[in-house]
Amino acid sequence: MNRSDTDDSPKRGRALEIILWAAQILLAAFFLFQGGTKLVGAEDAVRLFDDIGLGQWLRYVTGICEVAGAVGLLIPRLSGLAALGLLGVMVGATISNLATPGYQAFAVQTVLLGIVFALVAWGRRPQTRALAAMLRR
Repeated sequence: MNRSDTDDSPKRGRALEIILWAAQILLAAFFLFQGGTKLVGAEDAVRLFDDIGLGQWLRYVTGICEVAGAVGLLIPRLSGLAALGLLGVMVGATISNLATPGYQAFAVQTVLLGIVFALVAWGRRPQTRALAAMLRR
């Protein structure tokens, strides 16, 4: 029996690719919605950013980052970079949740989402490297 008869790495590679795309599509849908609610000024989003106390400008910046990240997750070449950007948004959201009275419990969600974005970014590192190499030319 030769090595290729027992090598299941192509199957693992395909399974990882399917898992990554499924996660990216679900995350993109979620963040298109979340970012959209911030951009259109949904009552809950306005209240949240009032409670944070840094001004509504941050709601717009966050909404733009979330929508742009969601779109980037769906573009193969940009998916790793988009995941890194959304990881950054989740770090900021976690800090904000922990610092804003009444929102500490939401930090669990933002930490978990951050972990998922870190895993997506790790899984898409070849695309991120290729993008960096293309930009260096």
